[in-house]
Amino acid sequence: MSEAESCIVVEKIGGTSMAQFEVVLNNVIKRPASPCRGRVVVVSAYGGITNLLLCHKKTGEPGIFEKFRQGGDVRPQVEKLRARMLAINEGFYPLGLDPQISTSFIEDRLQGAMTFLDRVSEVLAFGYVERDGIMQAVREMIASIGEAHSAFNSAEILKANVIPAQFVDLSGWHDKQELSINERIEKSLGSVDLDQKIAVVTGYCKGTEGIMSAYDRGYSEVTFSRIAV
Repeated sequence: MSEAESCIVVEKIGGTSMAQFEVVLNNVIKRPASPCRGRVVVVSAYGGITNLLLCHKKTGEPGIFEKFRQGGDVRPQVEKLRARMLAINEGFYPLGLDPQISTSFIEDRLQGAMTFLDRVSEVLAFGYVERDGIMQAVREMIASIGEAHSAFNSAEILKANVIPAQFVDLSGWHDKQELSINERIEKSLGSVDLDQKIAVVTGYCKGTEGIMSAYDRGYSEVTFSRIAV
């Protein structure tokens, strides 16, 4: 097997491009086949979603995390996010995104996030824990919802267009294993047959070192780089 035939292409799609996924599908995903045997596509959250999850990068308007950090009621922020996510999904129905499956995914993540926040609030109320560390973990979990949403949708759209694809969730959702970023990448991608499927991967990756602690909101570029390495 030649070097070209054994290589794996790793690509990154930013949030602005993700919002125009039909263009991505037709001009990136469906482009002429590469001689490489495998393909990994790392995706960011749709444009504006991370602002709703954390806080607006320019105006400072609180999103879910910032409102929670301030001790406020996050339900208005959650409803605003839900409405935006559902509107994004609706725009992709003509591309083959299944309304029921994609809506269920959103509801599962948001309900899980609310349950998590409720439990964290209970723990913090006792006052015996180090608040900053817990808040960093909350911020990471909340941020991961954006990339999980876009990666899940993308894999579903590819499959609807008869393009073999597999959603690879590096967010560690409901995964209690303590893995480093590199270990999680290796474990998750190790389950994908790259000879047969395109791996659609979340730009957020959960790791024991905390990817946002070091790289803040530029974490998707780090995930992309780590996967490529």
